Amino acid sequence: MRSSGSLSRDTNVLNRLRAAGLRPTRQRLALAKLLFAHGPRHVTAESLFNEARGNLSLATVYNALHDFTEKGLLREISIKSGQSYFDTNTTAHHHFYFEKTGKLQDVPLESVQISSLPEAPMGETISRVEVVIRLAR
Repeated sequence: MRSSGSLSRDTNVLNRLRAAGLRPTRQRLALAKLLFAHGPRHVTAESLFNEARGNLSLATVYNALHDFTEKGLLREISIKSGQSYFDTNTTAHHHFYFEKTGKLQDVPLESVQISSLPEAPMGETISRVEVVIRLAR
């Protein structure tokens, strides 16, 4: 039997997917519960796939993460070619990246001061600036 807290989390996840315009398939619900049930976190597709330990393919995990990102439920942070993290905190902020461990950690927006930016190319506007501060020992 599920606890009332578990049912409430399940309902919140279901409502979140529906509000974003995503059909709440069994796979999306399972992944969304892992992503959103316990506060802000950073995951890779591979780490979420390993955490899911179910009948989900890695392709399904990638597809769901990209669907969630497209609908504004996640932010994708590209660390290097072929390596992206997905952040459940979609508010404006920056990141520390620990090169030795591969851990990503939030940095409050106000902790980074940017004094100027280049002018955007003609016809383009800057939509946001994301800073990844790489840490090495």
